[in-house]
Amino acid sequence: MTTILPHIALESGKQPQHSIIWLHGLGADGQDFVPVVDELDLPSSVRYIFPHAPMRPVTINNGYVMRAWYDILLGAASAELSAGIGRNEDVEGIRESQAEIEKLIAQERQRGVPARNIFLAGFSQGGAVVLYTGLRHKESLGGILALSTYLPLMKTLPAEAAATAKTVPIFMAHGQSDPVIPYAFGRASADELLQQKYSLEWHSYNMPHSVCPEEINDIEQWLTKKLAE
Repeated sequence: MTTILPHIALESGKQPQHSIIWLHGLGADGQDFVPVVDELDLPSSVRYIFPHAPMRPVTINNGYVMRAWYDILLGAASAELSAGIGRNEDVEGIRESQAEIEKLIAQERQRGVPARNIFLAGFSQGGAVVLYTGLRHKESLGGILALSTYLPLMKTLPAEAAATAKTVPIFMAHGQSDPVIPYAFGRASADELLQQKYSLEWHSYNMPHSVCPEEINDIEQWLTKKLAE
């Protein structure tokens, strides 16, 4: 029997035909984004899945064990490496998390939700994982929400992307004063995806490494449109 990551599951109505798998950031857990359910007024019944990342030692935090989608390796005392950007990316850890998210997608498919009605969302490290996973998933998903994050393993994407990946809508957003994952890295990731002709919509906000009401409103409008499609 396939083991599924522990998670919180909530349904906004009866017999949901849409699913949103939402990943938290480093050191948080699935509970972190549960409040968003009450903040999003969507036209369709949605099943929200909030998985808990595995516990693992994080190198840049002196090996402290916390919930993390992948390790953040030492390389330099800089903000971008503290976010896991650069040459020292944990390839194995990212791919392990990809496999776990694929299991959650498969679970929703078994429940009768078509791939086109499944959305991946993630904040920070979780956002990196949903970008990595969603663009490599064999079926075209409903969309990807990548919040305050960046594109991991950027150089491998052209060879590994699914044939349908460029049809998957992407909502990417970042705080202009983010001290954890600098705005420039999020913007550079978006620019790279746009250059490669991915269907991406970029949003920026006057905030640090967080989520703001204006962003939630934009997410609601974007999801409302995509659910209708």
